[in-house]
Amino acid sequence: MIRIKDLGFSYGDYVVLKNITMNLEEGHIYGLLGENGVGKTTLLTLLCGLKKVKEGSIETDGENPFDRRPSFLSDQYYLSDEVAPMNMKAVEYARYYGKFWDGFDMEEFIEIMKELDTDPEQKMTRMSFGQLKKTYISFALACRTKYLFMDEPTNGLDIPSKAQFRKAVTKHTREDSVIVISTHQVRDLENIIDPIIILDRQDVLLNASMEEISEQLIFDYSNERQEDALYCEMIPGGNIQVLRNLSGEESKVNLEALFNTVHQNKEIIKEIFNK
Repeated sequence: MIRIKDLGFSYGDYVVLKNITMNLEEGHIYGLLGENGVGKTTLLTLLCGLKKVKEGSIETDGENPFDRRPSFLSDQYYLSDEVAPMNMKAVEYARYYGKFWDGFDMEEFIEIMKELDTDPEQKMTRMSFGQLKKTYISFALACRTKYLFMDEPTNGLDIPSKAQFRKAVTKHTREDSVIVISTHQVRDLENIIDPIIILDRQDVLLNASMEEISEQLIFDYSNERQEDALYCEMIPGGNIQVLRNLSGEESKVNLEALFNTVHQNKEIIKEIFNK
């Protein structure tokens, strides 16, 4: 488990995160959502120990990530949004760097590469950006770590590859893993992320499971606009509206509508979910 308490971080005088408190538990794929510049990447790099906490604390199974003990590092992986083309074949890269992770499985790496329609024998310098991204995704999943942090992993992937990515994540991760995936393209990760964390500047607007969200909000598709809707958007065939769930009605969470609802009703959302 990851315990975050009163976390604060700034670049000089520019405060990025302030008083962030939450727990990240085993067996979940957390979706970290937010507009550009709200601190998603900063939070991920703090979680994996690449940056030092300036206020508050982060504990991962009782350890401080910034201590970066080898045994701790071998059970976590951080996949950056930026990927570098190495002057070697993908399979050579995996064979050389995989030794740093105790759980790395070469056979699984090759299997995932094929599931993502990428050739493990291809030289990485000759890959397209999308192929290179899928190579690093395959490597990250093949490391079989308990803690996996992925920063905008679907950037650069075409539509079929995004579907393949979702399948690979659900198939090739441990049951006890804690996975945090940041994105601003919420549709790419719909159906695999739960709970949902929505960051704002220096704040957490929402940290809730899909079940908790559906208990508190109704996602309604109809032609008639409701006056008490928190959010309403025209779509083909009518509207999608988000309302407070006062009747216990069940509905499917629409992540894009949820994201827009939260940003248009920040104080109301915090009041609803922080009761």
